[in-house]
Amino acid sequence: MAYRDLRDFLKKLEKEGELQRISVEVDPVLEITEISDRAVKAGGPALLFERPRGSRIPAVTNMVGTERRMNLALEVDSLDDVAGRISSILDMQSPQGLLDKVKMLPKLAELGNVFPKTVRGGECQEVVRTEGFSLFDFPILQCWPQDGGRYITWPMVITKNPETGKRNVGCYRMQVFDERTTGMHWQTQKHGAEHYRSALSKNKGGRLDVAVAIGADPATCLSGILPVPPDMDEFLFSGFLRNDPVEVVSCKTVDLEVPANAEIVLEGHVELGEMRTEGPFGDHTGFYSLEGQYPVFHVDCVTHRKDPLYLTTIVGPPPQEDYFIGHMIERVFLPVMKMQHPEIVDVAMPAEGIFQNLMIVSIRKSYPGHARKTMNAIWSLGQAMFTKVVVIVDHDVNVQDSREVVWKALCAIDPERDIEFVLGPVDTLDHAARRQDFGSKMGIDATRKWPEEGFSGRWPDEIKMDAAIKRRIDTIWSQLKIAPGKPQK
Repeated sequence: MAYRDLRDFLKKLEKEGELQRISVEVDPVLEITEISDRAVKAGGPALLFERPRGSRIPAVTNMVGTERRMNLALEVDSLDDVAGRISSILDMQSPQGLLDKVKMLPKLAELGNVFPKTVRGGECQEVVRTEGFSLFDFPILQCWPQDGGRYITWPMVITKNPETGKRNVGCYRMQVFDERTTGMHWQTQKHGAEHYRSALSKNKGGRLDVAVAIGADPATCLSGILPVPPDMDEFLFSGFLRNDPVEVVSCKTVDLEVPANAEIVLEGHVELGEMRTEGPFGDHTGFYSLEGQYPVFHVDCVTHRKDPLYLTTIVGPPPQEDYFIGHMIERVFLPVMKMQHPEIVDVAMPAEGIFQNLMIVSIRKSYPGHARKTMNAIWSLGQAMFTKVVVIVDHDVNVQDSREVVWKALCAIDPERDIEFVLGPVDTLDHAARRQDFGSKMGIDATRKWPEEGFSGRWPDEIKMDAAIKRRIDTIWSQLKIAPGKPQK
């Protein structure tokens, strides 16, 4: 059974020894961040702050801040289990006979049973407030000293495409300006920004309805972060992840639907054309993203459970909780990349690469220039277009081993020959770019070079000991009594 809601998952974490309750009063301004930062870097537990200063509402951080907790969140032994489910669906071919048709039925049923389900009411609307509320009732964090204020960091921001009516769920930071307004950090290339631009082109003096859900079962919480195709409902994919449909309920004041099991919902609107300075914000790059002009979200109604929990996350110097979310995305969506580009064997995005700065890809090279074709393919894949450096290595390089990658990649390149630069869109948060949202990217072909690629020498073999000798030494190793030394750094 899928987790009913956030608190159901927290019960599971507590049972597994993966949740720490903090009964000491702690300030949401900076103090919760420092505690959470130390915990995640030490591989520590999820944290439930029972007494945030200035609020009666407990705060939750580090919910999926280890790979084990991410596996618990998705109810799998390994993230490869989810990737396997996706692969099995992507591999479906047109059935040729009765037996093939019968074999496909379970897969088709799995797809049909995860569409979002609209219900009449939900726990998220146990309390409805259109007057007398303040965003400061919630323990919203100021994470870092130079932040422009307090920020909602794990919202599910829900809008509809004004042209098609299709729903989008995104995760965009929201700076709290006052009791009822926040910034809406819709970066240029994000779907929320596209909805805003579309609404603005149709009606410059109007408004765009927005709903923000905070806290739900873990798969639903992840919905706004997942890089699903533009036409796919994020709640549909979350239903696939949890093997159970996401139940949604109509908002009280706007024409949108939100997860019925959410802890808190902010209903409101963005006035088209209204902009305000937002930032700075201590971001996942480990640096502050600077001030910018962004739309303003007006909160008209707050609904929540009678005893809500406030889910938040910390971003900053890696690794943080977002690294484990990024790693999940890397593993889960690898089959999609392989379907589009079958030469891809594996992909790694190291924590220090903060998602958009470095991607290492191993391929089965089949023709001259194959590595360059693949790096350009990466830059054409959704959010992967922001990847600043793409390193392509051969299929027999373990991209999950950074030492092996550095060793073999550096031994395989002639820098002038094997590095290419391209111009294109870059992440808004890339402070080194020549202009906001536009800059250069680098591709490195670290594969073995072929004569057809202009290599006139003979590529040497990698040094490997004879297998029989290795087996022989294995049998006598204990007799040698060689004391282990300290590992070499």
